[in-house]
Amino acid sequence: MSSQSIQSQGASAPSSFIIKTGVSLKPSYYHEILDTRPNLGFFEVHAENYLSQGGPARHYLQKIRELYACTIHGVGLSIGGEMPLNKQHLHRVTQLVNDIQPEFFSEHLAWSTHDNTFLNDLLPVAYNKVSLNRVCDHIDQLQTALKRRILIENPSTYFEYKHCDRSETDFIREMVHRTGCGLLLDVNNVEVSCFNHQTDPYVYINEFPSNAVGQIHLAGHTIDNNPTVPLKIDSHDEPVSPGVWDLYRHTLATIGDRPTLIERDGNLPALTELLAEALHADTIRAAVKQGNEDE
Repeated sequence: MSSQSIQSQGASAPSSFIIKTGVSLKPSYYHEILDTRPNLGFFEVHAENYLSQGGPARHYLQKIRELYACTIHGVGLSIGGEMPLNKQHLHRVTQLVNDIQPEFFSEHLAWSTHDNTFLNDLLPVAYNKVSLNRVCDHIDQLQTALKRRILIENPSTYFEYKHCDRSETDFIREMVHRTGCGLLLDVNNVEVSCFNHQTDPYVYINEFPSNAVGQIHLAGHTIDNNPTVPLKIDSHDEPVSPGVWDLYRHTLATIGDRPTLIERDGNLPALTELLAEALHADTIRAAVKQGNEDE
């Protein structure tokens, strides 16, 4: 699927989105981006930070969008929630997507609402028929509103439900089959979840429905060294870990190259540090591609 794109006037064109890694767009980077126009593939924003029709955030997003490809990542639609999608929120997201025309719009396989309360977390769904029907209905509604194929991100999880009748990868595969959606493969989420559930992240990647993957996320995590049950936390406030870089290499070798994002939401470093991580991802992508061609 290709989306309508704003023509680039600077460092990036649609082809660059495919071959060069992107980074998260944060307000502290606006001026430096416009002044220096760094050489990278794209920027990604969280939809909920840009739903206003005016204001500084939308002003700078529009200016940067004129120069770079862009993806929009939703965090508040609660695709896995028991409640219907919030129509007002869906309408505002649709307006943003129509205005920005991102390369992709993505959301999470998670829920964050209960009754009329919005929770400040992305919580896992139970992998069973009831949840699958609800998730697919919500994806159909969202894709109909946006008039485009969306990507759904695999979750980072810290517990599992008793009432599951299939694996996460089987649930995701059936979700793709029923809705025609694509997937955002978050490699850090795989590392975090598999550590927490004591499973093999390489097996997870091998079982993932790779043909539907439209984009990859890389991020940092932290470790909660609880003496009873240590957990990895999907904190997005550290550099990408060596283990995630290794898993990323395996992912590319397994599924092929995909547009990749360095995702950072907290403890923000200098922009140059994110650009260095993006360049490292590009180096890995080139090496894996060359290795595959040489075989």
